[in-house]
Amino acid sequence: MQLYQGGALYDITPSSGFTPGAVDGSGSSGYGTGAYGVGGYGSPSVTDYFPLTWSLATYGQTLMASPRNQTIFQWSNVTGTPAAAVTNAPANVTYMLVARDFVFALGCNEEVSGTFNPLCIRHSGIRDATSWTTDITAATTSREYVLPGGGRIVAGRNIGRDLLIWTSHKLYYGTYVGQIGQIWKFDEVGDKCGLIGPNAAIVVGNTAFWPSPDRQFHSYTVGGSVQAIPCPIREDFADNLAASQGDKIVASSVAEYSEIRFDYPDGRDGYENSRYVALCVEGPDAGSWHRGEQIRTAMVDAGPALNPVGVSYAGNVYWHERGNSADGAALPWFIETADIYLDDNSTVLTRGFWPDIADQVGRVMFDVSSKLYPQGDVVTYPTLTVAPGQDRADFKASGRLFRVRIWGDSSPSYARLGLLVFDAKLRGRK
Repeated sequence: MQLYQGGALYDITPSSGFTPGAVDGSGSSGYGTGAYGVGGYGSPSVTDYFPLTWSLATYGQTLMASPRNQTIFQWSNVTGTPAAAVTNAPANVTYMLVARDFVFALGCNEEVSGTFNPLCIRHSGIRDATSWTTDITAATTSREYVLPGGGRIVAGRNIGRDLLIWTSHKLYYGTYVGQIGQIWKFDEVGDKCGLIGPNAAIVVGNTAFWPSPDRQFHSYTVGGSVQAIPCPIREDFADNLAASQGDKIVASSVAEYSEIRFDYPDGRDGYENSRYVALCVEGPDAGSWHRGEQIRTAMVDAGPALNPVGVSYAGNVYWHERGNSADGAALPWFIETADIYLDDNSTVLTRGFWPDIADQVGRVMFDVSSKLYPQGDVVTYPTLTVAPGQDRADFKASGRLFRVRIWGDSSPSYARLGLLVFDAKLRGRK
C-alpha cells in the first residue's frame, strides 16, 4: 500500500493484520468454483477466487482502507506510521465506504453470529469508527442490515448525501433516515443490472455508470430508473474481456471533456488492464463512444491535482490531458469511418476533399480506400498529408463505398475534426 504525497512515495502497508492476496482472478465464488465440492451449493465458498482489490475513503483527516475480504484499516496521516486495523470493525469486509460520518462495511460478518454474509451491511456509530455494536436502548448509532434478493454485495458509491449499493444482480439506493429505530434504509431500484467488479462504477453528478456481469453498460440517475446504455463497440469489449478478470475493471472520469472511461484487461494482451472504452456523457458529443489501448490499473480525475492521474500495473504514475505528446515522444492516434455510400445507386468519382480541422498541431494524414460492392475488392490510394491551414486535398478515387482513416503521429500532435466534405461526381451504375 503506497502513498503518493509531495512528489514522493511512502509505504503505509499495515504492519499486522493484513494478508497479501491474489494478483489474478480464477473464477467467481460459490458453486463450480475451485476444487470439486468447495463451498455449499449456491453459497460462497470459504476461499476467495478474486484478485485482491482495495476500497478507500477519507474519514475526517484520516484514510480508511479495506483489502477485500479482510478488515478495515485506518491511516493517521503520518507518513512514517503504517495503517492499523480499526478496533471492533468486522473481520471480513467485501467493500468499505464512508457516508455522513458513518463507516460502512458492505458484505461482512454478521454482528451476533460472526458468520460472513455476502449481503450483510453494517456501519459504525456516527463519528466513531470503533463503535460497531447495535444497542438501541443505549441510543448507539451502529446498525446492521441484510439485503434481500440473493447474490453478493460487490461495491457501493456515494451519490450526493446518499448511497448506491450494487450486488451481483441488483442495485439498491441507501437513504439516511436519521431515527434511532431506523438510521438508514435500502430500497431496490434495479434488477438484472449488478456490478461486474468493485472498481467498475463511477458517479458523475447525480448519475452512476457501470458495466454488469453480462457486460452490458448501465446508468442510473437519482429519482429515475436503471437504463441500458447503447454501445456500438460493446461487442469488442464483451468478447475480449480477459476471463475471470472483471474485478480489475476501473471506471473513472475526465471532467474536462465530460467523459467517463472503463479500463479493462483484454485477453488479447494478457490479464492486466491494457485497453479502455470511453463515453461522452454531456454536450454535443453525448452518447458517443471511443476506445484505445493504454495500460492503466487506476485513474483519478483532476481535483487532487491539476490534471487527471493514471497508474500502470508496473507502478508508473502518469499525467493525463497534459500537453500534446507522449511525454515528449510522438503521440500516435487515428479515427476511421465505416464504409460510406456516397450514392446508393451509382458509382462516384471523388476528386478531393475539403479539410475541416481546427487547432491543428503537427501533420494530419488521410488514407482513402474504395470498393464497388460490400464484399468486393478493396482499392487503396496513396496517403494524403494535410498541413495546418490547408484548404483542399486533391486525389482521384472511384467506387461505390468509401472508407477514410484519419491519423497523426507527430510530437506534439493535436486536431479537432469537423465535417468531412468530398468533391465528388456521379459516374453512373456499374
